[in-house]
Amino acid sequence: MTSAVVSTRGLSAGYQNVPVVHDLDIDAAPGEVVVLLGANGAGKTTSLLTMAGALPPISGQIEILGAADARENLASRSRRGLALITDDRAVFRTLSVEENLRLGNGKPERVLAAFPELRPLLKRQAGLLSGGEQQMLGLGRVLAANPKVLLDELSLGLAPLVVRRLLTAVRELADSGCAVILVEQQIRLVLGVADRGYVLRHGRVELSGTAAELKRKSRQIEQSYLSVTAESP
Repeated sequence: MTSAVVSTRGLSAGYQNVPVVHDLDIDAAPGEVVVLLGANGAGKTTSLLTMAGALPPISGQIEILGAADARENLASRSRRGLALITDDRAVFRTLSVEENLRLGNGKPERVLAAFPELRPLLKRQAGLLSGGEQQMLGLGRVLAANPKVLLDELSLGLAPLVVRRLLTAVRELADSGCAVILVEQQIRLVLGVADRGYVLRHGRVELSGTAAELKRKSRQIEQSYLSVTAESP
């Protein structure tokens, strides 16, 4: 495997110094799509936010693009080529699609080439788009800027057809040399584009492997989701 551009070692993370993620060891190299799987509350989003610099780590090490400064925040990591996308869709809702595209760091035509569905909507206010269209717009603006690392949580509440479109774009970004770590609940869809994955349970890695290996264990993974749900009060 090519040298990782995202790496965590013994990472513990959480809120108000209370860890919800424990001893996390994760790597992603250029050209890879790495997926974090797990039930709600497993620690996936907390892991992404901490790797991005939006949350400070409690302990352990994070290395992003060759820098391992735990004090580095999201803004400084973004300047060095990291992009974080969350399920809030990160669009300017009162501006048109075209105005949103012009505010990005890349060329609008690149976004429209990736998501031609947006072309007839250029004059529409972004807040009036569907959830899937808003996520295409937000993701497209990031893709056009050629990030070196992408951390994202794309598809909460979106239809499988839209999720496939978004995942295809993410796969193409990785194929251009970006390292991608993403959170996704639709196991079978995401393993169709991922290279490797980690399954989190109660904030710890319970299972990891190649996408092919995890596909063979997809029923086991799904059962672990259900068992966590059954444990909830």
